[in-house]
Amino acid sequence: MRVGSFVLAAQFPGQGQGEALHRAVRTAEVAEESGLDAVWLAEHHFVPYGTCPSAITLAALLLGRTRRLRVGTAVTVLPTVHPVALGEQAALLHVTSGGRFSLGVGRGGPWVDLEVFGAGLAAYEKGFPESLDLLLRWLGDARVGAEGERFSFREVDVVPQPAEALSGATGPEVVVACTSPASVRLAAERGLPMLLGMHAGDEEKAEMVALWRGHARAAGRSPDEVAGAAHVSAGVAQIADRGAEASEALLKAMPGWLKQGLDAHVTVDGRARAMRDPVAYTELLCRLHPVGTPRMCADRLAATSERTGITRFALLVEGSGDLAATEENVRRLGTDVLPQLG
Repeated sequence: MRVGSFVLAAQFPGQGQGEALHRAVRTAEVAEESGLDAVWLAEHHFVPYGTCPSAITLAALLLGRTRRLRVGTAVTVLPTVHPVALGEQAALLHVTSGGRFSLGVGRGGPWVDLEVFGAGLAAYEKGFPESLDLLLRWLGDARVGAEGERFSFREVDVVPQPAEALSGATGPEVVVACTSPASVRLAAERGLPMLLGMHAGDEEKAEMVALWRGHARAAGRSPDEVAGAAHVSAGVAQIADRGAEASEALLKAMPGWLKQGLDAHVTVDGRARAMRDPVAYTELLCRLHPVGTPRMCADRLAATSERTGITRFALLVEGSGDLAATEENVRRLGTDVLPQLG
């Protein structure tokens, strides 16, 4: 089982953006010190829900500050970037880090980002498959050209070539954020592991894994590919000596962050959007994920793995909103929880 942290660089009420970003960097540094497997970085634009606008840029910084830790994006929003530009950056980080970089990509939402970056609503509604396939070709081939609906260009050399530069190794791992049957099928047909959100419980995640396997087999993926897919489960982790203390810490801080962060999202076309109740959502996350004593957290992770077949976790550890408390949470995850997982 591989356990990592999930970092949003969340800006809690009363905090500055620099404070949120500093906490994000320290979370990764402490994660490596504490024996965690990875850190996964979220990307958001124009909202305090997350203050990191470029997960791949922050990944570059953290790869330079660490020596063992895997660093991944969770996720880079593909519709608002050019797949070739993203592929070049991913290849660069893959090669220079010795293969420690994972590229998580997702469709994002119908937010004003699409307007600001000139992508347009069509890039969100129907352009994701074309962008993903172009990205995958860039990461796997020596020369690439395109004749698609969104992207069309003459054939050019891929520099650097990830596999060649690392002596025959494959390119960087690509993970797809999946929230619907359509996205599950998209990932499965391409043999790509899924990142499943922290809003989903074990039953829903197990159903998505089963759906992925069915589509992967139907697409001709080998039994080894199907069995070995390393999906990632996002969640929340908060550790305390008493279970009630852990949930109280999250219920004290997270609703305020969720309310100001989610309320700040603006749709590109004025469509209505249903927002979660911040308190009810925090309570749900406390029930679904490892929130409690070290023993409770280990049991929760083991149960999720057994029910879903997922062995990789990306856990939000900054839910208290406090730097010192976040560092301590990460340390306890490494020293008090991981040893109980074998």
